[in-house]
Amino acid sequence: MAELAAHVGGEVLGDGARPIHGVRTLEEAGPEQLSFYGNPRYRRAFEASRAGAVLVPPGTPPREGTSLVVVPLPHLAFARLSQLFHPAPRHTPGVSPRAHVHPGALVHPGATVMSGATVERGARVGNRSVLHPGVYLGEEAAVGEDCVLYPNVTVREHCTLGDRVILHSGCVVGADGFGFAFDPEGPAHVKVPQAGTVRIEDDVEIGACSCVDRATVGETVVGRGTKIDNLVQVAHNVRVGPLSIVCAQAGISGSAEIGTGVVLAGQVGVVGHIRVGDLAKVGAQSGVAHDVEDGAVVSGSPAVAHKEWLRNSAALGGLADLVREVRALRRRVEMLEKEGTP
Repeated sequence: MAELAAHVGGEVLGDGARPIHGVRTLEEAGPEQLSFYGNPRYRRAFEASRAGAVLVPPGTPPREGTSLVVVPLPHLAFARLSQLFHPAPRHTPGVSPRAHVHPGALVHPGATVMSGATVERGARVGNRSVLHPGVYLGEEAAVGEDCVLYPNVTVREHCTLGDRVILHSGCVVGADGFGFAFDPEGPAHVKVPQAGTVRIEDDVEIGACSCVDRATVGETVVGRGTKIDNLVQVAHNVRVGPLSIVCAQAGISGSAEIGTGVVLAGQVGVVGHIRVGDLAKVGAQSGVAHDVEDGAVVSGSPAVAHKEWLRNSAALGGLADLVREVRALRRRVEMLEKEGTP
């Protein structure tokens, strides 16, 4: 236990010699497992937990029968310790004889290309990167070092991935952007060639079945350290800044700019050609139709300041009663007007 605490710079309150063999949630952990507690919403689960050790924030009082490890950020410490118990799998370098690698491709000898993966002409795969079965790299696509592309990922032609990028199953990087010009004489929707690329910077992770479309011209960019959840749409020429979080089912329309450290919660929709400022936060199911200032917190559809949205939401519950009162007052005014008629 003391070794684990030292690994995250924590202070042990209780038995530092207690053996710990794994990590679990507060509800699931047993006497030889470690969990974390950092949000007062989970106080009951913390008090009822059978965990042998719990990562806690400063100021948490000692708890009989449980070793506490005091750290500034319990969730972060839990992530680091969980990595010790669940190290990333190691793969044997080499190209499977059942993979399809073009003679003009460049695969580093330290990379792993599994059965059924395809690497087209001019594509490059960096050292220690892993391509799982069904991965497709288009012509001149580039994958940096220490990347992991899970089954059935597609990285189309000329798109580039930095180092330590993780793409989960079904992710598509570089599909055509949704660009059409209407010809009224046809009538017909005329496709605008999507001649640009996608650049994914270092330490980006993109969830299953998410799509990052190639630019019409130029680049679609996902910045360093950004994490994108499952089922997210990033349209052509979007620029997502570093260290942002984009949650499930969010959609970002063409040429929108998402700043540094932005959080887009689940099912957020962002219209095209606007900017969401640095460190802004957008609440779940919000529709962002205008620029959002740096550091702003907005919610609703259309999105407004979060405090205003809370007031509006609270008032909405009484809207039916208010309508009835207004109708009653209207009838009363009409009666008074009639009574006052000579």
